[in-house]
Amino acid sequence: MAVTSIHGMWSTRLAFILAASGSAVGLGNIWRFPYAAGEYGGGAFVLVYLICVAAIGIPIMMAEIMLGRRGRQSPINSMRTLTAQEGRAGGWQVVGWMGIVTAFLILSFYSVIAGWALAYVFRAATGVFNGIDGVAAGEIFAALVGDAERLLAWHTIFMAMVVLVVSRGVASGLEKAVRYLMPALFVLLVVMVIYAASAGDFAGAVDYLFAPDFEKFKGHAGEAVLSAMGQAFFSLSLGMGAIMIYGSYLGRDASIARNSVIVASMDTLVALLAGLAIFPVVFANGLAPDSGPGLIFQTLPIAFGEMPGGQLFGALFFVLLVFAAWTSAISLLEPLVAWLVENLSFSRVRASILAGVTVWLLGIACLLSLNEWSGFTVFGKGILDLFDFLTANILLPLGGILIAIFAGWKMARASSLDELRLGEGLVYRAWRILIRYVAPTAVMLVMLNALGILKLIGLD
Repeated sequence: MAVTSIHGMWSTRLAFILAASGSAVGLGNIWRFPYAAGEYGGGAFVLVYLICVAAIGIPIMMAEIMLGRRGRQSPINSMRTLTAQEGRAGGWQVVGWMGIVTAFLILSFYSVIAGWALAYVFRAATGVFNGIDGVAAGEIFAALVGDAERLLAWHTIFMAMVVLVVSRGVASGLEKAVRYLMPALFVLLVVMVIYAASAGDFAGAVDYLFAPDFEKFKGHAGEAVLSAMGQAFFSLSLGMGAIMIYGSYLGRDASIARNSVIVASMDTLVALLAGLAIFPVVFANGLAPDSGPGLIFQTLPIAFGEMPGGQLFGALFFVLLVFAAWTSAISLLEPLVAWLVENLSFSRVRASILAGVTVWLLGIACLLSLNEWSGFTVFGKGILDLFDFLTANILLPLGGILIAIFAGWKMARASSLDELRLGEGLVYRAWRILIRYVAPTAVMLVMLNALGILKLIGLD
């Protein structure tokens, strides 16, 4: 199948790896993985996480890239083409629709949170955090979140940054952006790790992240394994159409299996480096490492405000956050833009602006739910929290399950052999078992756990 995408192709295998890694690396890598590792036994959790990446994350990533490259279109149209080729019911197009809707909803609130990081770059650089305590840090964050106009300004700037990249196309936009942003992200991470090693409690951080505490792990084994499985799936940007659309731009000669392993490895490396950059600073200042998202916007500013060079390195840290958010956000907008170009014959620029403005408008509802509309709830949740709950706990895992089922059960063996190009050897047979049985079962458990159903029936 020597088909190419009408949107363009990655010029090299490296371009795809950088783009897919950029999609996978996001705000969650910077705080959730290191925190979860420390909470569930350090090295013991990291070991389980790596097993989950190998058994769940990589097989589903291979499947999603495979579907994208074989369809060579937006997720919706790729699934339409593949269902026709495989002689399956047209209802499987729902996989594509779910991916685009999920990415659309995530980007609407992701942009708001990325706006916080943008705002904090300037706060750190101008010395706002110098000498603050916990109360002051909370007040600074509350003042930002409570100011709808300020949030709107940062949300608008970030969405404009995303639209600017996506509107320029695959080669001049997506590829050029990740060629600069991903190396810059890694350089910033290394700089932050070096700074943390010299100015913070590096030994304490290494112990927190890597020293296996099997007693601590054993005490929460079920919860820890489910957390590791969930992190392995969500961290790789699966189930939202981003990896599928990026796969549609991948050359026929590129190895899907090898590239998937590299992307998963880079994503894990970033998460570990982030932990080594953050926790030495946290421990050196006697701060709590288990404060979740608050670790970034309330705990770390206190530390940077107390440490030598904290003003500069605090600003660099939030620049790092912005880069991580930016590379993820462009992958979230791309599937919708590709669909608009294919189905409505829009120019790339027009499609990007329309998609961006629509996401921007929905994002306004998300940011208003933090202040002016805080009294409005649906099922007890504000709009931003509702979108977060729906995407993380239902749409993303369901999308991953359906991708696994289609690739493993509905796609002909000959088709997957032709696309993966692994031959009939051990690697292909292992992938086939994992994608048909292990991965969908594991993701289903993660979804049931997130929804509280396992607890309800006493299986947590």
